[in-house]
Amino acid sequence: MTDKKYLRMLSKQYPTYEKAATEIINLEAILSLPKGTEHFLTDVHGEYEQFEHVLKNGSGTVKRKIDMVLKDTKDIEYKKRLTTLIYYPKEKLELIKAEGINTNEWYKETIMDLVDVLKCVTSKYTRSKVRKAIPDEYRYVIEELITEKEEIDDKALYYQSIIDTIVRVEEADNIIIAISELIQRMVVDHLHIVGDIYDRGPGPHKIMDTLMNYHSVDLVWGNHDVVWMGAASGHPACIANVIRMSARYGNLSIIEDGYGINLLPLATYAMETYKYSDCSKFRLKETSSGEFLNASEIESKMYEAITVIQFKLEGEVIKRNPDFEMDGQLLLDKIDYKNKTVRIGDMEYALNHCDFPTVNPEDPYILTPEEDMIVKQLVKAFMNSEKLRKHIKFLYKKGALYRVYNGNLIFHGCVLLNEDGSFAHSKICNTDTYGKSMYELLDKYARKGFYAPIGSKDREKGGDILWYLWCGPHSPLYGRSKMTTFERLFIEDKETHKEEKDPYYRFIEDDEKTAEAILKEFGATAKYSKIINGHVPIEIKNGQTPIKAGGKVLMIDGGFSKAYHDKTGMAGYTLAIDSHGSWLVQHEKFESKAKAIALETDIVSDTLTVETFEKRMYVRDTDNGKRLLDEVEELDELLTAYKDGTLAD
Repeated sequence: MTDKKYLRMLSKQYPTYEKAATEIINLEAILSLPKGTEHFLTDVHGEYEQFEHVLKNGSGTVKRKIDMVLKDTKDIEYKKRLTTLIYYPKEKLELIKAEGINTNEWYKETIMDLVDVLKCVTSKYTRSKVRKAIPDEYRYVIEELITEKEEIDDKALYYQSIIDTIVRVEEADNIIIAISELIQRMVVDHLHIVGDIYDRGPGPHKIMDTLMNYHSVDLVWGNHDVVWMGAASGHPACIANVIRMSARYGNLSIIEDGYGINLLPLATYAMETYKYSDCSKFRLKETSSGEFLNASEIESKMYEAITVIQFKLEGEVIKRNPDFEMDGQLLLDKIDYKNKTVRIGDMEYALNHCDFPTVNPEDPYILTPEEDMIVKQLVKAFMNSEKLRKHIKFLYKKGALYRVYNGNLIFHGCVLLNEDGSFAHSKICNTDTYGKSMYELLDKYARKGFYAPIGSKDREKGGDILWYLWCGPHSPLYGRSKMTTFERLFIEDKETHKEEKDPYYRFIEDDEKTAEAILKEFGATAKYSKIINGHVPIEIKNGQTPIKAGGKVLMIDGGFSKAYHDKTGMAGYTLAIDSHGSWLVQHEKFESKAKAIALETDIVSDTLTVETFEKRMYVRDTDNGKRLLDEVEELDELLTAYKDGTLAD
């Protein structure tokens, strides 16, 4: 029962019986519409062109709508051209005009077909929602084209006359662009990013710009995201990791050009300090063809310099956080410089590189004065990057470590389990925690790392937690026993390179009970509830499948990043859930935006139905529907108050 004080507040928004009744009618209409399409992407790793293309085509939804609307009335070539036009209207129109295809008849036919596709994709939305999405300058025209006029006898003539006029006054290009972008906008109701926007690919900053302008989006953080969040907060170890990863993949331009961060001091320092160092171990990450990217001498030396700085900074983080239980990863003090070996546990391993001119064997984790100056300059530069700060604030605003949305549990990595499948406890932050409570505790500290006062203990601990979430052995975002950066660089014995996965990944292969226990722990207990996560690429060429635990788990990292294409045998999975059910889309490699526009090539995709709902889902069946139903209930009480005189309208 809503209290009288709240009803008085509500009456200010709906001051009369009629206004309240009208809003109830409006809400009930929305509740009776089919549920909109949710689109899930994960592990996009800076691959901007492929990300943009998948976003524009709605994982093949646009193509399916075109086939549904046009059926056999148009040939394949025409449909391909129309599809490309919808994805890239401005660029494709330029090519069409250069080819001289843009006759008046072509314009008329194309606009009419675009209108029919638009009618199809907007059919599950209210007229009000569609109207708000149309650009102001074309609102009247587009509304007329997609609205049925029952009072007009010859509808075909009426609509044709509008299109004739559009072509005659030379507004056809602008109308095509507006309708195409509106189709892209309406084909997906809500977008979920399931972590790892950053690292590996060259365009994470462009992806962030796109997401900030997207109509409806939320995110869960991946481990590659939180290390950038830590870097933006000024955490030195996170900054070192971000620079090292960018150097490793030949993407320092992201930092310098994308975010305006000056790396010249680091470059100058690296060239001087490592002038005589053999930097052959600091080649850039190999491409999918197995070849190493070409790196200039300065890039390799910057890679080497920041790596050594990283090991020192991480040592300080580990030593001041005994609750991280990461002493086993302190290796600089285990090096025997005379014999060129390192002790890991009870074993001694030969080093293939033992030239560390800035490491003091007596105090290996202390920065040299020059390194200390470089770190301070980098901290200031990262914290003062306006664009990076804007992007990271968006990650905090729209993101979280996990999310329950429309009954599905969404997280990037895993829920930590013991070898017997029970929830693994951790003493992180000196608090015994597991499952949902672990996620919530880590989320709280991750926010302190960016928002707590600079110089405070909360800020330092929060920053350390952001670093820990990136690579810690009990991090649910990382989900592995350790990160073996040192071992992979300097030890040939591949046994030392192993990063054991958390038991979670073993249990979710076919254990429905474990998946159900996790869903219950997080309160995701609806009929069709699923765990949706990424992080570990599915190697389809080795027979792996993204559908696990009897359909209770969907692991949708199929390898967007080009670095994974050979390993996975594909170029990413995406997931869509609409009012009828859910389906996975398996994407082949995307060559380039230019080729897609010129040759009208789409990403070749296979669609796999995951589940078909017994009954079609409507807005009232969603989380938003529950909120709207609460509003209806409150408005009903307001109507009663108006009726019985409790409130006077």
